[in-house]
Amino acid sequence: MKRICLSFRLLAFLLLAVALGLTAATAPRVNRDTLAAMEKSLDARITKLWDDNPYLLLGPTRGVYLEGYGAVFTAEVNLMSNPASLMHATLSKDEIAKYRVKKLERLPLLRKALREALVSTASSMDTVPPEEQVTIVAFLDHYPWEDINGLPAQLTFQAQKKKLLEAQRGGAMLDAAIRVTEY
Repeated sequence: MKRICLSFRLLAFLLLAVALGLTAATAPRVNRDTLAAMEKSLDARITKLWDDNPYLLLGPTRGVYLEGYGAVFTAEVNLMSNPASLMHATLSKDEIAKYRVKKLERLPLLRKALREALVSTASSMDTVPPEEQVTIVAFLDHYPWEDINGLPAQLTFQAQKKKLLEAQRGGAMLDAAIRVTEY
C-alpha cells in the first residue's frame, strides 16, 4: 500500500512539473502590463513636445512583442493642427508654405524625442532578450492640401537592445547603434 501511495505521489508530482513546464513555455516573454507601461511613456513623451497642438497624438501608442524579433511600438503623430476651419476653409499658398516650414522645423525635435524614447524603452524592458530589437515607428499625418515634398510619412527607429544599452552605458556613439529609416 505504501508503495502504491508513493508511486501515486511521484506520478502526481511529475504531472504537475510537466504542466508547469508547459505553462512557462507558452507564457509570453513580455507581458501586456510591460507593453502598456511603455505605450503610456511614449504617449507622454510625444504629447509634451508642443503645447499648441491638442491633437499631436492621434490615438494611443500601440506596442506588440514579436517572439524572436523584439518589441515594436507605433504611434500616429500630427506635427501641426490643421489651420483650416469653418471660418477659414481655404488656405492661401503663403499659409500652406508657412505650415510646411513649421512642420519641417518640428521634425528634428520629434526625431530626438523618438531616439531618447528608444533608449529609455530598451532600458525598461528587462524581459526582451539582448539580441532582439526595440523599434519605434511614428506615422506622420498629412492633409490632402499639404505640400509634402521633403516631409516623411513614417519615421522608424530601430536597434538591437544590447547595442542600445552598451552605447548608453559606455558613452559609445548612440547614433551608430540606431537605424533610422524615413519614408
